[in-house]
Amino acid sequence: MSSIPSSEIGLHQAIRRTTFLCPRSLSDYLGVELTIASEAFQHTGSFKFRAAYNVALRVPQDEIIAASSGNFGQALAYACQLRRKRCIVVMPSASAAVKIAAVRRYRATVDLIDTRVKSRVERVAELAAGHPGAYLASAYNDALVIEGNATLGGELAAAGRGWDAIIAPVGGGGLISGIASGLRQAGNATKLLGAEPALANDAARSLRAGEIFANETEPNTIADGARTVSLGELNWPIVRREVSDIIEVSERNIAEALRLLFMFANLKAEPTGALAVGAILEQPQRFAGKAICCVVSGGNVDPLNYAQLLSSCEQDRAERGNA
Repeated sequence: MSSIPSSEIGLHQAIRRTTFLCPRSLSDYLGVELTIASEAFQHTGSFKFRAAYNVALRVPQDEIIAASSGNFGQALAYACQLRRKRCIVVMPSASAAVKIAAVRRYRATVDLIDTRVKSRVERVAELAAGHPGAYLASAYNDALVIEGNATLGGELAAAGRGWDAIIAPVGGGGLISGIASGLRQAGNATKLLGAEPALANDAARSLRAGEIFANETEPNTIADGARTVSLGELNWPIVRREVSDIIEVSERNIAEALRLLFMFANLKAEPTGALAVGAILEQPQRFAGKAICCVVSGGNVDPLNYAQLLSSCEQDRAERGNA
């Protein structure tokens, strides 16, 4: 990713606008009129730069501490580098190697933990005690994060393509609440749906129940960006008010969506980024013939893991074809 030349520019000047793709072959395969809004070409490879830069831009503190499985961490590290601030990122030791390396490349300090022994929240609290005055940034439960991500909602609204629905991945809820906020600010009433791993379905359960439900532990889904315990308290009211439904996506369909994006759209997506397309695979009849925008939230995936996922999908398809 190229550098931003000035450390003084504002959020809208700093971000890259989302890339819209309309792959005909993938639309035909899925039976929908598909538009992909890809954030894989955003700075640091995911939508997280929108939020991270807004945090680094707006807070007065010179040091920021955050927990992240990777994408927010590297986005915040880069944003802090641009804003000439210090950054510590708490990351699970199971995070993708490519994401750990990226955080370090942007000169942030990486603090690796075993989440089976200690939670990210606990470790951030420990670090905060040793770094008084540092700003504690949440990857999703932060007003500045939601505000930053609202720029994507504004871009979707401005595209004006008459979609029947927009589908966005859901982890902690920072992306979808930001999109919802941006759409509302633009006066756009397009139906907004979430896509969440079935193994990490706290948001779907919360929306059905009308109150926040939390996972007991960090879910072991291949969509590592959605390994969150619960929605944030700040984005939950937005999700409850603005999101029509959250579709639970199986691990098989997450991987298959990743394969389809590679095969038919020539797009490398990370598993979390493939969730929206996976939602169409889960409920094909629901979306048949409709105009759907799928938000691909990022493309940061370890090369070896990516190759293994694609290979596993092909093997699975071959076995089912021979059954």
